[in-house]
Amino acid sequence: MKIWQIIKSSPKKLLNWCWSKKYYFLARWAVVFTIWLFCTPKEFFKDPTCTILTDQQGNILNARIADDGQWRFPPRKDVPYKFKQAILQFEDRTFYDHMGFSPSAFARAMKQNISAGKVVSGGSTITMQVVRLSRQGQVRTISEKVVEVFQSTRMEWTYSKDEILAMYASYAQMGGNVVGIDAAAWRYFGRKAEELSWAESALLAVLPNAPSLLHLDKNRELLLEKRNRLLNRLHEIGLLDDIEWELAKSESLPGAPPHVPNFAPHVIDKAISRGQKGKWVKSNLDFFLQEEVGKVVKYHSDLLSENQIHNAAVLVLDIETGKVVSYIGNTFDPKNENGNQVDVIKAPRSTGSILKPFLYASMIEEGEITPNQLIEDVPMILSGYAPKNYNQKYDGVVPAHKALSRSLNVPIVKMLKDYGVQRFHQKLNNIGMTTVNRPSSDYGLSLILGGAEASLWDLCTIYGNMGKTLNDYKAGRKNEFLNFQLYENDKPTVQGEPFEPAAVWSTFEAMLLVARPEEDGQWQQFNASQKIAWKTGTSYGFRDAWAIGVTSRYVVGVWVGNADGEGRPGLVGIKAAAPILFDVFARLPNSEWFQKPYDEMQLTAICQHSGFKASSICPEVDSVLIPISCDKAKICPYHKVIHIDNNGLRVNSSCEVPGNMISTPWFVLPPMAEKFYKYKNPTYQSTPKYRSECSFDESSKPLAIMYPKSQSNIYLPTLLDETEGNTIFEASHNDAQATLYWHLDNQYIGETMGIHEMEYKPVEGDHVLKILDENGFETSVNFSVVK
Repeated sequence: MKIWQIIKSSPKKLLNWCWSKKYYFLARWAVVFTIWLFCTPKEFFKDPTCTILTDQQGNILNARIADDGQWRFPPRKDVPYKFKQAILQFEDRTFYDHMGFSPSAFARAMKQNISAGKVVSGGSTITMQVVRLSRQGQVRTISEKVVEVFQSTRMEWTYSKDEILAMYASYAQMGGNVVGIDAAAWRYFGRKAEELSWAESALLAVLPNAPSLLHLDKNRELLLEKRNRLLNRLHEIGLLDDIEWELAKSESLPGAPPHVPNFAPHVIDKAISRGQKGKWVKSNLDFFLQEEVGKVVKYHSDLLSENQIHNAAVLVLDIETGKVVSYIGNTFDPKNENGNQVDVIKAPRSTGSILKPFLYASMIEEGEITPNQLIEDVPMILSGYAPKNYNQKYDGVVPAHKALSRSLNVPIVKMLKDYGVQRFHQKLNNIGMTTVNRPSSDYGLSLILGGAEASLWDLCTIYGNMGKTLNDYKAGRKNEFLNFQLYENDKPTVQGEPFEPAAVWSTFEAMLLVARPEEDGQWQQFNASQKIAWKTGTSYGFRDAWAIGVTSRYVVGVWVGNADGEGRPGLVGIKAAAPILFDVFARLPNSEWFQKPYDEMQLTAICQHSGFKASSICPEVDSVLIPISCDKAKICPYHKVIHIDNNGLRVNSSCEVPGNMISTPWFVLPPMAEKFYKYKNPTYQSTPKYRSECSFDESSKPLAIMYPKSQSNIYLPTLLDETEGNTIFEASHNDAQATLYWHLDNQYIGETMGIHEMEYKPVEGDHVLKILDENGFETSVNFSVVK
């Protein structure tokens, strides 16, 4: 009997028939239920997404388009309020009431389609649209609609309404290659979805219904009409008051999409290399500071490029928070013709003089020097190495802190020799220098003048931790040497050993005295100028220019040069990097200067003339607050007791009765140091001459040979006609009127007066140069001529 005949005959027969077929129906429904239970995929969307870099406030700094060429941001977990209300009113007003499928919506859609004579509505719920978006490319047929109903009802059992709505907001087509509310808000309006107005939210709500409508040249009237109808609806239900409604309708449609932000390309590339491709990456950068620093770099790069200097990098660290707040890895060049894609901040480059403060702090910390202690500044050859000051001039002797502030090479090399290359090499490793990885013997004394390489990251980290040391001291915190965090999920880790507070304070006080660029030459006269401890550096061959500055809040590090290592005239720290440094500081809030670590310092008797700890014969002594560690420093070696007669001539026991001698302390410099020192210090008094009948001791010699140095190898100069020229021997005497007699290998070669230079051409081989003055003082050196 046919089923319709059973139904027509009687209800009782129908019930009996159904009961007899109960297992058949149960099996059918079991199959349907099983299909329904497993009809949804484990993951609805597997589409590639963009990599988005934001600052610490969520502002977008950079984005990389998804692998399929779509601007599809990583899915969001919630929906902005305005867009949520707009999309519910436009697409699915009963969204929170149905279970994924709405019969009333289907009935309404069917009625509208019959009335219009064509398909104008599909009756799909938002849940069904999410299913359709996940099944992209499927033809819209009745069977496909059944699949959508099945999966949407099942989805409602798995996900909350808000989660489903967030999926829709993340994957809805928004016109062109723009997908999702976040990408659309950024591409069309240049801001976050949460910051959109009612009009903008309504516009994006109507786009998924017809995403092709958003076009700069066509269909704009239809798009405007659809948006305004939605705004009218929002007004009708009370979500917009009269004023908000009128203002929203008066807003114009967006014009051309804004340019893709490209404020931190190297930071987003680094994030991708760390496995964060296709994700939201939150950095610790400050959007507005990053933008401003980028403008500074662009301005100066345009000027530097005229000298064919094409690359620059800037790093700004917040000492107080431990965060990287600006990171310009290189100058921006869309063509990448000059290595601009290289992240110079992490690249090892020749250091120039930028390591000098670390040596100064180390020697203060370990009691090797006092801040004012005199260091010799004379031409010298140390272990075959002949350092020279940048200006080719010498002071004879110079206080240690001025040797640092003036970046004098010769005194600093002398300090390194006294401290020890191996010892300083180990210190650099201890404080976090990751690039000094060869044996100390490979570097030698050039380690302090650019013989090593460092990255801007390491240098700023070390200088930043020096500032942190003083901040920790002031706050009573434990002093640890930590890394700085570029990304929000980075964790601070102990990276090295910090300097002691008093050593840092003394170093920064010396760095305050560094002369600023010419345009800032009178900076001290302005109250608005803040204290900045800073240092520049220039590598050999003018390949790298450095400038790093520290305040109690920030560290700013600058590198300028060419990524390929090409040197350029004028590529020096003070001219190329320092102007960028101070332009960046001008865009940072002023900071108070560090608090002096009084508990780490003590009053010490210091010789006024030498800066050493005063000896018992120092005539003028000051009580100076210096680091406690300096208590181990040497006693003044320059004050000596000499004996003179009533005429002021120097005497000794060989020519005068001790009872007639006048003993007096005298500031005595070595002859070579004295020669340079008294040019700049006219009040300096050389030791008096010995009375003619007096003999003398070796330590009192007023005579010194400046060139050649003892045990050195020299080369004869080559003239323009390619023949060998003469070499020039040079000596000094503390008596400007003294006559010197020159002998080479016991053969007399001439005499000099006033300026003591002797021109001669020695043959190849070993030689002995001996010089005597009219009083019988003599000195000699052994040297070799090589070809």
